[in-house]
Amino acid sequence: MSMQNVAPTPYTVTPPKRNALKHIPGDEGWPIIGKTLQVLADPKGHIEQNAAKYGLCYRSHMFGETSIVLLGPEANELVMFDQAKQFSSEHGWDNILGRLFPRGLMLRDFEEHRLHRRALSVAFKSEPMKSYFTELDRGIAARIAQWKARQGEMLIYPAMKQLTLDLAATSFLGADIGPEVDEVNRAFVDMVAAAVAPIRRPWPGTQMARGVRGRKRIVAYFAEQIPIRRARGGGNDLFSQLCQLKHDDGALLSEQDIIDHMSFLMMAAHDTLTSSLTSFVGELAAHPEWQQKLRDEVEALGIAADEPTSLDHLNAMPLSEMAFKEALRLKPPVPSMPRRAVRDFSFRGYAIPAGTAVGVNPLFTHHMKDIWPEPDRFDPLRFTEDAQRGRHRFAWVPFGGGAHMCLGLHFANMQAKCFARHFVQNLDVSLPAGYKAEWQMWPIPKPRDGLRVVIKPVRGKPS
Repeated sequence: MSMQNVAPTPYTVTPPKRNALKHIPGDEGWPIIGKTLQVLADPKGHIEQNAAKYGLCYRSHMFGETSIVLLGPEANELVMFDQAKQFSSEHGWDNILGRLFPRGLMLRDFEEHRLHRRALSVAFKSEPMKSYFTELDRGIAARIAQWKARQGEMLIYPAMKQLTLDLAATSFLGADIGPEVDEVNRAFVDMVAAAVAPIRRPWPGTQMARGVRGRKRIVAYFAEQIPIRRARGGGNDLFSQLCQLKHDDGALLSEQDIIDHMSFLMMAAHDTLTSSLTSFVGELAAHPEWQQKLRDEVEALGIAADEPTSLDHLNAMPLSEMAFKEALRLKPPVPSMPRRAVRDFSFRGYAIPAGTAVGVNPLFTHHMKDIWPEPDRFDPLRFTEDAQRGRHRFAWVPFGGGAHMCLGLHFANMQAKCFARHFVQNLDVSLPAGYKAEWQMWPIPKPRDGLRVVIKPVRGKPS
């Protein structure tokens, strides 16, 4: 099928009349603002209270619209796996991401999404991933060396944010991006911040205005670079790969598609990984026994602290992978996922009409006591093969699932394990005495104060 003949799937997205959802239990709160303030203040507590009162399907009113919240692994499977193609991701995410990251993979549906995802997946095959990994390993090692040299108390979240942004720029744009890298990075920071800003219009002086300016800068940069990269050929970075990609009919990706996909992929690779790696470090700091287990695992690899990592090394780090998975369970980087029903459907006996805004909640699922005993406890052994056997396949969904499962999940795991290797082999991390971090859990989890940690070189290890 020619890509030129694939247009967005037409369907109605008109919200149903309010009375059409009255048969579903729930509380819509105050007029206009509904339950928005409660959700923003304590998303986890709010949703758990509603689940206890109304069950795993309830009605709410957030961000100006009545919506239905569906909870638990079965809800995740219904909405994410979406075998019947009943839910639009585009019209779920559009209000949040549409102005700044339009037409990324998450904002395409059904056949159009499938064809674009298949084209983009080439850039995440084995050979390109090996090239990305070389740059990731080099960049992580250099940054850990800087942290090691300055030791003492530091705020890990902003440090991690800069690291993941730099790594995304290098792996996705190329090591030779040049002096534009700082300006491109600043533009992405502004765009990501604007995506979750409370003021949704680009009025002067607002974060959204800064985000829109950042978007213009990114579009101009990519538009200038695409013909250069195409003429030059080659290049192992993601951007160069996309510039050469072709659809099944032999047509190159359009310039606008490349711009939209690059913008979205860099945002997704940067902000969610910042959250996840920060959470990971925070758990290691709070659980020194697990920090030592990971350090012993890395030492068993038999490589000096200043030697490069190989993909074979990562394959020999199962404890590090389990610890990262547990950090993702406790604080999934995308704690809630919006969709919009494009057809009538039912869940737990409730009939829900087309056009309804629908949300599923990985954060809730990841803390269900009947699936995860002592759900607030950090326990990487939940992810041994035996422990996972028999668990619902949609009980752990930090990367989503189904057709829209994160395309870069292997990239994320590779980066996390590479980071774990360099971090625990070179540094010891702890929390200041009496300190407990407070986290903002929505829209992407982050510590309110940046997460204070104390780092020092690992005693007696080569540098």
